Amino acid sequence: MIESDFWVVFAMLIYFVVVVVIGFVYARRSNSSSEEYFLGGRGLGPWLTALSAEASDMSGWLLMGLPGVAYFTGASDAMWTAIGLVIGTYLNWKFVAKRLRKYSEKAGNAITVPDFFSNRFHDKKHILMTIAAVIILLFFTIYTASCFVTVGKLFATLFGWDYAAMMVIGAIIVFLYTFMGGYLSVCTTDLVQGTLMFCALVTIFVGSVTAAGGVENTVAFLQSIPGFLSATQIATPVLDEGGAQVMIDGLPQFGDANTYGIITIVSGLAWGLGYFGMPQVLIRFMSIRHSDEIKKSRLIAMIWLVVSMSAAVCIGLIGRAYLPDAFATQAAAESVFIVLAQILLPSFFCGLVVSGIFAAAMSSSSSYLLISGSAVATNIFKGLIKRDATDRQVMIVARVTLTCILVLGCFLAMDQNSSIFNIVSYAWAGFGASFGPLMLCALYWRRTTLPGAIAGMLTGAATVIIWNNFIAPLGGWFAVYELLPGFVLALLVIIVVSKLTPEPSKEVTDDFDTYMELDV
Repeated sequence: MIESDFWVVFAMLIYFVVVVVIGFVYARRSNSSSEEYFLGGRGLGPWLTALSAEASDMSGWLLMGLPGVAYFTGASDAMWTAIGLVIGTYLNWKFVAKRLRKYSEKAGNAITVPDFFSNRFHDKKHILMTIAAVIILLFFTIYTASCFVTVGKLFATLFGWDYAAMMVIGAIIVFLYTFMGGYLSVCTTDLVQGTLMFCALVTIFVGSVTAAGGVENTVAFLQSIPGFLSATQIATPVLDEGGAQVMIDGLPQFGDANTYGIITIVSGLAWGLGYFGMPQVLIRFMSIRHSDEIKKSRLIAMIWLVVSMSAAVCIGLIGRAYLPDAFATQAAAESVFIVLAQILLPSFFCGLVVSGIFAAAMSSSSSYLLISGSAVATNIFKGLIKRDATDRQVMIVARVTLTCILVLGCFLAMDQNSSIFNIVSYAWAGFGASFGPLMLCALYWRRTTLPGAIAGMLTGAATVIIWNNFIAPLGGWFAVYELLPGFVLALLVIIVVSKLTPEPSKEVTDDFDTYMELDV
């Protein structure tokens, strides 16, 4: 190993040791009960809640997927997606967080999202809980795979090491501290990782502007590429037969810009709808120690998100000016952040900064693993199979589930040419359409019925799968991001079925009418 590689690895090892130690520190407390393991005893402060929610939400997508899109096709796609996510984040914190914190405690002290849905509608047969748990398993396995792809690409790009081997090793590190420490270790490492991600993005953004010759030179170069900096056009790389961008004399070749029409703008903005159904974010709302602290958490989260997303998009754009011919495909371009860190920073600091990428993947995949484990252990095992199960049995089942998802996620992530952006967009749509409309109805509409909830959840999940695979390829208006039709259809089905079925029982409506009175 050359000396520069040694210092990069040394810096990253320091980081790995810190997160594993955190897992050990919280292991004893987390194992005291299933509520501690899955929800941290509802004791998170506003800083921990905010940074944990955003770090687990953004994952490696923020540091690799988003800059990769900006690098390859210009500002429009990345920008409209970022705007949609910022709007969705704010609305979620504003209209869901406080109500969910209160209602989840009123609804039988629910400690998972499926628990909340089941208890909210007094689902004695646990049908809704089971469907929600299956949806979580399906889409979080896909989500987890995207995080493992991030880890594999990171080490393959940095050191030229074998992608598959490093992807598996990174996945095992995530598994170990999630397995040991549960929710508290995940959230505490999220605080560290969220801070590291923020600093990494700002550092590389400032450094890359300087290295590219300043703002004026960078903008002048990017303006020479048709549609690259436009909000209503998208750049079109000229590709060879193998799908790689054509380079002539070290310069990437582009055709005429394509129009970035209303359908694609709406698709980008529709990403924001996904927040209402993201279990890894919703669970943070449920775990804050008091609903009065949500306003402070919202401010912290929004500042972190706006600065981080702006920096991520700009890094992709500046990377095209500084390294115009470095990446020939969008999947390869997702490594632009890593390469810039290698070029711009001393080895030790490069190791710390690129740990931000590993941090992002770890914070998200650990949340996905933990929520998936809780879905199987709490909602399927204890909810359906063995209702008198002890906390110890529940946690054993959860950890077995973690192991299974780890293996399946690694299998799905074996293809290093996978696009992180595309993988995440599919899982994001699945959760947003399945859980989002129901979450809003559960919190705001007392007339929502159990049959309406079941029908809406199934409609959302089915629409995303069908639309993505069979309808979107038709093009035109059908090419809209599958989250939007899935969300709208699920919401309509909830309303129609609820209106056609008997009103909820008095027990259900009494809970709804009084949950906001709780001082929690």
